[in-house]
Amino acid sequence: MEHTNATSWRGFVFLGFSSFGELQLLLFVLFLFLYLITLTSNVFIIVVIRLDSHLHTPMYLFLSFLSFSETCYTLGIIPRMLSSLVMGIKAISYVGCAAQMFFSASWACTNCFLLAVMGFDRYVAICAPLHYASHMNPTLCVQLLGTSFLSGYIFGLGMTLVIFHLPFCSSHEIQHFFCDTPPVLSLACGDTGLSELGILILSLLVLLVSFSFITVSYTYIVAAILRIPSAEGRKKAFSTCASHLTVVIVHYGCASFMYLRPKATYSLERDQLIAVTYTVVTPLLNPVVYSLRNRAVQKALRNAFQGRLLGKR
Repeated sequence: MEHTNATSWRGFVFLGFSSFGELQLLLFVLFLFLYLITLTSNVFIIVVIRLDSHLHTPMYLFLSFLSFSETCYTLGIIPRMLSSLVMGIKAISYVGCAAQMFFSASWACTNCFLLAVMGFDRYVAICAPLHYASHMNPTLCVQLLGTSFLSGYIFGLGMTLVIFHLPFCSSHEIQHFFCDTPPVLSLACGDTGLSELGILILSLLVLLVSFSFITVSYTYIVAAILRIPSAEGRKKAFSTCASHLTVVIVHYGCASFMYLRPKATYSLERDQLIAVTYTVVTPLLNPVVYSLRNRAVQKALRNAFQGRLLGKR
């Protein structure tokens, strides 16, 4: 059914993965498997950090909230994508699309700010270890977390309003598997130049401000590590930052490619692949790379399993 009037159609239809035909069932199994691992791992990390008193430090506090943010981000996208793959439910209401964009953008921005906060935490731990406890006090930690979440929601709301104040009349088919900003903006009527500029400015503010904080933090961190006389000491100091750097590179690499490039370079197949990376793979990267390889977390996991086994006996 065709709709050309902006007021006659109040919903959208996802076309993401529609060109894969019979492979959609295979994609469903693959994405479901990855999602269950991601969800279980992040929730498990949150629970372990909450229950183990040895992990009640700023570093693991921020890590638990990053896991929480990643979990909320995937909840708003992946279940809807899975239902579309296996049940063919591809329609979404106008309000539902706006809500999905708001929450996904908000949590994505929050992740950026949390990664910046975690970079600052590593800076204090390495460059001022004797003052770490006094500098990273509970009050400051709460303020940093509150600022990250509030900023994420403000930017998410701004991106959503920039797009959904426009009329949608040319088409209701979204060339994607969720209501992301570039594919939804491409459906708007009339001149979208100002809206595209608004999205670019908001994206630049989020990515550049947070990444600048990370860059400054690691500039001081590298300088401090290079002053350590022993090679073993330098290796140990750098190992505390390696996992964070890995997550930062993947997260900012995907986000920059999606939101800081010219509109003329958009490609349905390539964009979906990149989107799968930051909606499915990156949230899995957090618990696997950043947490499960951490010795303190591994010890807490062993203690939790041993306690469970002893409890059964």
